[in-house]
Amino acid sequence: MMDRRIVLWDIDHTLIDTRGVGRELSAQAFEQVTGVPMLKQAKIDGITESVIFRETARLHGLHTDRHDFERFASALTKAHLARAAELRERGHALPGAAAALNALSAIPGVVQTVLTGNVRMVAEIKLQVFGLDRHIRWDIGAFGEDDDVRAELVRIALGRATSVFGEPVAPGNATLIGDTPADVEAALENGVPVIAVASGRSSADDLRDAGAVRILPSLGNTDSVVTMVQEATTSQVERRALGSGRDHDA
Repeated sequence: MMDRRIVLWDIDHTLIDTRGVGRELSAQAFEQVTGVPMLKQAKIDGITESVIFRETARLHGLHTDRHDFERFASALTKAHLARAAELRERGHALPGAAAALNALSAIPGVVQTVLTGNVRMVAEIKLQVFGLDRHIRWDIGAFGEDDDVRAELVRIALGRATSVFGEPVAPGNATLIGDTPADVEAALENGVPVIAVASGRSSADDLRDAGAVRILPSLGNTDSVVTMVQEATTSQVERRALGSGRDHDA
């Protein structure tokens, strides 16, 4: 049985807050690619970048294709690189984010990556800017260019981890940590334990209504984060043991 646990971190409003810089950079890239000022933006919470771009374009009466999105992703990456200092100055890592990452990295068998609607290069820049990238395994993460559907990103991340580690990574060997109902639903759809953090626009009640059982107000209490990750591991081991027992009894 695999003793490795994959922790899948959401980024925006879970680990960091760009405090409006992200939207400005999206608007800059959108106008560069489409030639149209971004007067409004589609819903972004829990949505992948490819969908945000497509739906934002529709709000402006535009039809886009994959090539347009790839151009947008490239422009967005360049904008983040060019304004990284401004992002660092105006945005911030959320309270407890660095401590949580450090604490989980010290637990034998825990491997941390990201599961995010951001495109990979933007995700890397965001975490590098705030010094949160040191414990992240980028090669087993899943990103906004990988699929439109967040639940599919969970499957992609598990598949990449399976390929990298050379042994099956079952849903019970992962834990997703995110701040939106979409994070909760994506995890539960795949049988992955989830820790919901009410540090974004969604309240604890919103997260509970989506199906979350383990809910934190923030990452501020490092011990609580570690305990919940360990509890998720234990509950999955116990569930497998109970299942094996039933099979044996049968």
